[in-house]
Amino acid sequence: MERLERQRIEREKWHQLEAKDLERRNEELEELYLLEECFPEAEKLKRDTRLLSQWNHYIQCDGSPDPSVSPEINTFISLWKEETNETLEEVIAKSKLVLNLIEKLRLLLLQTPSYDLEDKTIIQYRGSILELQELLHLKFNVATERLLRQASTLADLDSGNMEKVIQDENVTLYVWANLKKNPRYRSVRFSETQIRFEIPRILATSGIAIRLLHTHYDHATPLRPVSASLQGHTATVTHFVKDEVQKGEAEISKELQEEYKQQECESVSVCEEETKVEEQGDIEVQMILKEGLQKYIYPPESTEDFETENAFPPIEVTLEVQENVIFFEDPMVARWDAEGKHWQTDGISNVLYQSEERLITFSLETFGPVTLIQDTHINMPFQSWELRPLDVNKVLLTVTTVFTEIQIQIKENLCMLASVKVDNKKHSSTLEGRWMTPISLILALKETGLNIFPTGHSHFYVVINHKEPLVEIKAYRQLALLSSAFAFGWSKWNVECSSKKVIVKLREHLTEEEPVQDPNWTLLMFSGDRAQRLKINENSETFSEALKEETEFHSTLYHLVKDFASKEAMEKIRSSKCQFIDSVCYMLLSTRLLSYS
Repeated sequence: MERLERQRIEREKWHQLEAKDLERRNEELEELYLLEECFPEAEKLKRDTRLLSQWNHYIQCDGSPDPSVSPEINTFISLWKEETNETLEEVIAKSKLVLNLIEKLRLLLLQTPSYDLEDKTIIQYRGSILELQELLHLKFNVATERLLRQASTLADLDSGNMEKVIQDENVTLYVWANLKKNPRYRSVRFSETQIRFEIPRILATSGIAIRLLHTHYDHATPLRPVSASLQGHTATVTHFVKDEVQKGEAEISKELQEEYKQQECESVSVCEEETKVEEQGDIEVQMILKEGLQKYIYPPESTEDFETENAFPPIEVTLEVQENVIFFEDPMVARWDAEGKHWQTDGISNVLYQSEERLITFSLETFGPVTLIQDTHINMPFQSWELRPLDVNKVLLTVTTVFTEIQIQIKENLCMLASVKVDNKKHSSTLEGRWMTPISLILALKETGLNIFPTGHSHFYVVINHKEPLVEIKAYRQLALLSSAFAFGWSKWNVECSSKKVIVKLREHLTEEEPVQDPNWTLLMFSGDRAQRLKINENSETFSEALKEETEFHSTLYHLVKDFASKEAMEKIRSSKCQFIDSVCYMLLSTRLLSYS
């Protein structure tokens, strides 16, 4: 009887708390929507920044085209096509501007919200990117041909063959011409480098030239279609109240809902998913085979020009791996299939990777672009994460995986790689200390092998902790709102609760002191429309959704922490800049920490 009476009292208390929560729900939601005005305000500032950038370019009058203006970029391309007598040094110098124009167009496609991008504009930008890429490659080919026409005047005194190395921050070009056709010179190593290749005897006695074009960019992989990102929806729920709330929430979660529909469908086949991440850039190995080196063709005008190419034994190549690229396992070597338009690993053998020297040796059966690849999802799922305030409008996001710990600072509308640890040892990266926009940082991290950003198909390759899309998005937005005054972190109980709920640990954090070893964390559970403190802690033996004593339900995380937060903490939250909140939300959405940890 006593137990039944206790249960009756608990049920009655629970119902009273639910009734109280429902009674103030509209008031709390309306206050939340006022706070979330920061998201559309941040979008407006981004748009103003893009317009200001265009204006600044216009008044600079430095002679470079605005790639977003079709007549300007078309004129630039046409004029460059007419320049036919450029040296390799001149092409490499011009490539800096060309790569910068390509990157600007790429970022415009990624950063501009879908509602600001017309279909014709997308087609224009993508077309300009492809034209610039193709023209740059053509220019390298024509300039290489011009260099080889002067091969005899550049011959090395010792070997009698021509050797040339030209390098800048984006491209390194190695050219060798077999002028003497001496069968003893089968192994070639370029001066003051570790780059070498060994050719079969039949080639050593033939009139050939070999070019290694090592680029720090990838212009082989086709451009992916541009689709509205999840982040593009972060500003769409603002003015909705009462009946309009559900409509707005459904709109922002449309893409995530579609993703999980695919996930739950057993018959889904994913054939086109790119399961590898490439080294930033690729290396093109080309052979020119013509009697007496009188004519050089890039690419061959007919199959006859290379009709004996596949008849030769494989050529052995040794290449240096870029310092800023991290491989968590021995990389695979892949070659570009021009017909299928994808990377593949056949035709490559005898791969040897020397991790300490950062050298890779392999035998190549066919000539063309090659790259180094590793599993895209090697750092997923994550082991843990933490989001900690550092200063006003500045936080530190730490993501820990099996192989690495990545720390990213977020300050207002910019992000920076703060540190990287590999196998618990600090790893220096060229990205450290460089402030850039969230999208730019994400792209840069992916290109260096630090991929902690799931795609729409990643759940097919990674065991994830599935959470309902709408709950996840709401949680990220509200965590971002609170991030200037509260530290958040991974909780082991997030796996135990249902897909309609998320659990995080939280503590107030107002100063920039180092994180304490055993902080007093509070566990919060959030279902999208109800937030509560949990009775259990991170060290409890069993999971329970029981409400912490002397606490209440709330409709938002903001109002829940308001019950126990200090006045200073709430003041910090209310004074946070909209661009800061938007950037934090963007990184949380990009990493999907609640589903991929």
